[in-house]
Amino acid sequence: MATQYEGMPKLEHNITASSAPRRRRQIDMSTFAAHLNNVSTERATNAANDHNNPHATPTPVDVAALFRLLQDQMLTLLPDSPNAANRDLLEQLVGQLEQQIADPPREIAGVSQEYLDTLDRVPKKRLGKDESCPICVERYLDDPYALVVELPCHASHRFDLECVGSWLLAKGNCPLCRTDLTKKKQPIVVPDDDEEEDDGGMFG
Repeated sequence: MATQYEGMPKLEHNITASSAPRRRRQIDMSTFAAHLNNVSTERATNAANDHNNPHATPTPVDVAALFRLLQDQMLTLLPDSPNAANRDLLEQLVGQLEQQIADPPREIAGVSQEYLDTLDRVPKKRLGKDESCPICVERYLDDPYALVVELPCHASHRFDLECVGSWLLAKGNCPLCRTDLTKKKQPIVVPDDDEEEDDGGMFG
């Protein structure tokens, strides 16, 4: 049976992350993945076994621990941030996580694994020579097995899947613009109130 996080550590071309060299600053979210899977499994089990509480959720301690694991990984990248933009981004992400560690939400409001699996993959031919992940700042083309995804909020919001996947599973928003990716876009409806009022005015 597939695990909640199974699609993320695996790379395309049938090569697993363990057989490909990890880039210097790329985060390792295996512990996060295991904890998230455990929390999700417990939630599903509780919901199945407790008919009086079908919406059983992880405890605040579980949720805080999940955010702490993610925060720890971001903190490992901070000391050798290669530029101010990366340092500022990591500090913002760490700060957001600190708020939710101190006051954990009742539920993990992230996207699903199915959502991650359907994110647009960016082919190598569309990647710039020096284009890099905003989180780890490793150049995509330095990795022969890079798996780069583009978030639906903006065409320039691209990340290594392994770097951004854990954030999306936990938080559900874009690390750059904070767009909530758990909500579907609603079609814009143009009201006809003005036309109706104008028509009514003709008979006034």
